[in-house]
Amino acid sequence: MNDHLKRSEELLAFDRQYMQGGFIVAGMDEVGRGPLAGNVVTACVVMPPEPVIPWIDDSKKLSEIRREIVFDEIISHALYVGIGEVTPEEIDEINILEATRKAMRIAASAVPADLFLIDAVTKLGLKGKEVPIIKGDATSYAIAAASIVAKVTRDRQMIEMDRIYPEYGFARNKGYGTKEHIEALKRIGPCPMHRKSFIGHFI
Repeated sequence: MNDHLKRSEELLAFDRQYMQGGFIVAGMDEVGRGPLAGNVVTACVVMPPEPVIPWIDDSKKLSEIRREIVFDEIISHALYVGIGEVTPEEIDEINILEATRKAMRIAASAVPADLFLIDAVTKLGLKGKEVPIIKGDATSYAIAAASIVAKVTRDRQMIEMDRIYPEYGFARNKGYGTKEHIEALKRIGPCPMHRKSFIGHFI
C-alpha cells in the first residue's frame, strides 16, 4: 500500500466509528475565510467506504495540480456533494463567521445526512447530529474530501475573476493579501469582489 493510500485509510478509519449502524455521514469544510476578496465557499460531502481514494487529505497539503486530480475522483465517487457560498457583499453585512455558517447550511441542505463531521465550526442548527472537530481536515476522510472540493471550487472562481479583474493577480493569490495584491489595491482601489470590511486599512 502506498503512503498516500495508507493516509486515506487512516482518515477513513476515523470516520468508520460514525458509520456504524448505517448512518449517512457527511464531512464539511470551508475555504476562504481569510482572503481580502472572493466568496467564502463550503462543501458538504458523503463518501462511500469503498473505493478508498488515495491522496485525500487536508487540501493545503496537496499541490494545485494534485487537488484538481483528486477533486475529479471525489466528484465521480461521492454519494452526495453540496456546495454553499456567500458573497463579499454579504460577508461585509453579517461578518465572516456568520457567512461561513450560512454557507455551511446551504451546502448541508443538499445532503441527506444523519451526522455531519464539521471542521471546527459549531452551532449550525442542521437536521442531523453535528460533530465539530478541530483540524478536521487532517483527521476525517469526509472532511478532507470536503476541503478539497471547497478549495478547488473557490480557486476556479478566483481564476475566473482574474479574467474580469486582471489587475489584482487573483489567479495567483486567490484573493489573499499578497504584496502584489495590496499594492494593486492601493494603486487602483477595490473591485466588486473585494470585502470592504477586510480592506479598510490597506486603502
